[in-house]
Amino acid sequence: MIRHFLKTAPLALAVLSPAAALAAPRLDAGFGDNMVLQSGVTLTLSGRAESSSDVTVEIGGTSSTVRSNASGNFLATLPAQPASTAPVSLVIRDASGSATYRNILLGNVFLCGGQSNMELSVERALDVWNQLRLAPDDGIRLLMIPKTTAPVPQAAFPSPVAWNAATSETVAPFSAACFYMAKALRKKDPAVPVGLIHSNWGGSAARAWYDAEGAAAMHGKADIDLLALYARDPYAAAQAFVPQWFDWWRKADGGREPWKNSALLDWKPIPKFSFWNEWKGTGLDTAPRANVWLRKVITLTPEQAKGEGSLAIGAIDDMDLTFVNGHPVGYTFGWGVERTYRVPAAHLKAGRNEILIAANNMWDTGGFFAGPERLAFTAANGSRVMLGADWEYAQTAVTDIPPRAPWDANAGLGVMHNAMIAPLGKMKLAGVAWYQGEADVGPPGYDKKLAALFAGWRRQFGSQARMLVVQLADYGERRSTPAESGWAQLREEQRKGVAADANAALVTAIDIGEPTDIHPANKNDLGKRLAVAFNSRAMPMPERAVREGARVSVSFSGIAGALVVQGGPYPLGVELCGAAPGSCQFVIARAEGSRLLIAVPDGLTPTRVRYAWADAPVVNLVDGEGMPVPGFELAIAQ
Repeated sequence: MIRHFLKTAPLALAVLSPAAALAAPRLDAGFGDNMVLQSGVTLTLSGRAESSSDVTVEIGGTSSTVRSNASGNFLATLPAQPASTAPVSLVIRDASGSATYRNILLGNVFLCGGQSNMELSVERALDVWNQLRLAPDDGIRLLMIPKTTAPVPQAAFPSPVAWNAATSETVAPFSAACFYMAKALRKKDPAVPVGLIHSNWGGSAARAWYDAEGAAAMHGKADIDLLALYARDPYAAAQAFVPQWFDWWRKADGGREPWKNSALLDWKPIPKFSFWNEWKGTGLDTAPRANVWLRKVITLTPEQAKGEGSLAIGAIDDMDLTFVNGHPVGYTFGWGVERTYRVPAAHLKAGRNEILIAANNMWDTGGFFAGPERLAFTAANGSRVMLGADWEYAQTAVTDIPPRAPWDANAGLGVMHNAMIAPLGKMKLAGVAWYQGEADVGPPGYDKKLAALFAGWRRQFGSQARMLVVQLADYGERRSTPAESGWAQLREEQRKGVAADANAALVTAIDIGEPTDIHPANKNDLGKRLAVAFNSRAMPMPERAVREGARVSVSFSGIAGALVVQGGPYPLGVELCGAAPGSCQFVIARAEGSRLLIAVPDGLTPTRVRYAWADAPVVNLVDGEGMPVPGFELAIAQ
């Protein structure tokens, strides 16, 4: 996956129109001039006003007055409004003044979320010159959410956000899959505007997008409490978490504790201050996925050792646990995150002070990310000791990945929801388009993760929100024999998660990927499929596999017309499997209406049927409208 730099940013107030900026009442950060509000359902508007005051909101001649709570928060509802391309204004007022939001349309609003394949922009997708030339459409409005994380839900984004009409310039950096969905929806019904919210982060895990309730349900209240502690005191949170790391290290390294005695390690000067991939001849240049210790000794005067200091170590790729004189002071994951850790006075001493960094790299580049000028110790008296470039390193035989803290930048519990979804407020949405899963391949239970995500989005955006899930595209090795596949397993869990929800649809990309590129460029067709799925056209889904004498029959729902085999007489990638691992074999199947009929080979007692069970399968089974059948595994009813 393409790496996207992780940057933390200070919180900022949501940007309002000039009139609103001078007045007390305001809507939450996701609302603004030029927005689209959801039509056809009760209109929900959340925001802040004077404490315990009467707040009136008005749009299109309809108004509602509610009372703000002691904190000034309010939630107003208005009757459902019809879709309209005619701009309207929304006025909000209390005793202290009023704010006006202008040029608002009413239509369908979507959150487009996930990792890098939903993030992939129009300017990186197919046919970019023509698509940008044809992009302008005042009936499509776009909202880009800045990337940041937070341990607890935030009320505002860290930098200004604004709704903009679709133009060649605003569309270019926007999610291609999301925009092409809107374009297809507009083509089908030009009378209905479409609002799109782009909130994505390449490499992010599903759990980073849980709301607080979902995170607690999936991982327990203790981790949520630890996140709240991290928000108040990162040092204290690290102290609470690092015993897990200590246990992991002792088990992985034969009980050694280098933080207590660094002489246990074989230290060498680093060849240069850089990613360790560039340290030629060390072994890290050819095997950079590693756990490496880094060491620096500094000398402090008695004055510098008095009081609490701070330690800046730049950015470490990917993860670090940092010690000062054997005491852990901070634990961070995030390859572009600058680390600055609080160092209590009790950990410092006049004279020699040892800084140790236990660094882990799990993918691509590892080690020092920024230049040595970013690394310094700052004493309580304000003096600085630069750490410089002359560090030592010690390689280890430990190859496992350390435990991940709940504030982890890419996979922390709800840390992206807290900063990139929660500030949107209680607006209503037509749906959520979700393209994520590459970062979750391996561990089981993605269907349960989807259930938690669906529940969180509906708590915030309304029970009417339709969930559109993209089944992962084909990527990786082409195979000519049956084998196990983590990508296929995750696709199956995506299918199960969607099948368990009454208002969700699975849109497969299994036929439009690129085996050598995890970021396939054909988001054009994917967007069209998302639009079709939103409009309640049932997608092809396997329903049941039944043994019928010498054959197995697989039935499908959502088939337009009949199943169609492209490029030959037989569907590719159909397998029958016994109960034992490694018992799968490719078989000949034929399509008949909305069923697959599979002859059972002599000597095989099948218990499962699989289709497209590979990282990068070759597929040719579609329905009468060209919608592909998703990858799946079904137990065979006898």
